[in-house]
Amino acid sequence: MSKSAASAALYQCSECGWQTTKWAGRCGGCQEWGTVAEVRVPARERLLGQARNAAARNGRAAGPGRATAPAVPIADVDVASARARPTGLGELDRVLGGGLVPGAVVLLAGEPGVGKSTLLLEAGALAASQGRVLYVSGEESAAQVRLRADRVGAVSQNLYLAAETDVGALLEHVDAVNPDLLIVDSVQTISAAGVDGTPGGVAQIREVTSALTALAKQRTLTTVLVGHVTKDGSIAGPRTLEHLVDVVLNFDGDRHAQLRMVRALKNRFGPTDEIGCFELGEYGLVELPDPSGLFLSRLSDPVPGTCVTVTLEGRRPLLAEVQTLICDTNGETRRVTSGLDWPRVGMVVAVLQRRAGVTIGKKDIYAATVGGVRLTEPSVDLAIALALASATCELSLPPGLIAIGEVGLAGEIRRVTGVQRRLAEAERMGFRRAIVPAGSPRLPPGEAPAISVVEAADVGRAIAAAIGGTRE
Repeated sequence: MSKSAASAALYQCSECGWQTTKWAGRCGGCQEWGTVAEVRVPARERLLGQARNAAARNGRAAGPGRATAPAVPIADVDVASARARPTGLGELDRVLGGGLVPGAVVLLAGEPGVGKSTLLLEAGALAASQGRVLYVSGEESAAQVRLRADRVGAVSQNLYLAAETDVGALLEHVDAVNPDLLIVDSVQTISAAGVDGTPGGVAQIREVTSALTALAKQRTLTTVLVGHVTKDGSIAGPRTLEHLVDVVLNFDGDRHAQLRMVRALKNRFGPTDEIGCFELGEYGLVELPDPSGLFLSRLSDPVPGTCVTVTLEGRRPLLAEVQTLICDTNGETRRVTSGLDWPRVGMVVAVLQRRAGVTIGKKDIYAATVGGVRLTEPSVDLAIALALASATCELSLPPGLIAIGEVGLAGEIRRVTGVQRRLAEAERMGFRRAIVPAGSPRLPPGEAPAISVVEAADVGRAIAAAIGGTRE
């Protein structure tokens, strides 16, 4: 037997897992340079491994395909086993679409220290009142997890802890405990014997996730996996990781602030336009069903350079305050933002100078949000524009005013979605006047929010309506 027949040369990217039979200096998947290296696998083992992986994914032994159950009319399908079960955390259930579905595989990703383990430990303790929960930690010992559970009040007799880094040992714990919910913290720390690569590598993550997904489907075991993120905020590991699971949740928040948000990036069982809000404190996470007040300052008197807007995070309207400061430069001009994208702020600055006659010149510009919230929705443009205009002329906006609208390069104010929901939330929080884009949908007088609405077609008219009223 020739050497080429005994072993097969395979080249694989260490970043995304892209494979090829010929070496390439640049990855054909992620386009990174110098990440493709040779991985030599015996041909026979490679073929057997592919067959085993295919069988595991299909939940059956390799061979001729057989139907696992007869086809039935869709109206006769029993949906009771696929209904979501609440976790006990209302904000988490909101994002999941009602709770955890039996047999579903959920991936919770987030930066280190954001509170992923704390969130799942609390959810696991609440779910333990309805059945057994197995929490497998690959990063901490069982004693360390117990200390955190004592601190956040997440101790239950039906919550089982295990510290393992081998997927085989993990499966043995599942057989012994027979849980209704499995939590693995984290998938990057679990390894599979016989698979090349270190824990957290492309091959290891793919193999471990495939095994846990097959286990979840075979036993109808709800499984939650914790995942790390890279420097740019994307989920670490191959892109196939997100395709293997049913739900992908992102848990984020400013490390220096208490607000934490969980969002659904993918959800086969519910919406992807909901968010859940939590406050991280000394004793764990606390749900925030009404977080709007966190993003507003508590100043007694109006201050130039500030404006309040209403942003839609999923289906939830949230009030947020934009603060700007313009001052003379001592040398090189500085442009600093926090919670806002500078390209968006820079565009608004250019529109103000070119279309609205607001002369900012070569001055330092600082723009930030209150409470650590990050605003990326285009409807925030008008609030940024009014805040910058207010800071430039050193005139504060009238109290009780909000601004909603997207600013175009021609200076026009474009319409945004959900205006009535935004106005209703502003009225509930005590605001009395709003500036919105011209032509925004209006409800009948009896149903519309009792807030004074001013429509503005362009930035110049919006500034006149806001700051002009101040001069009066």
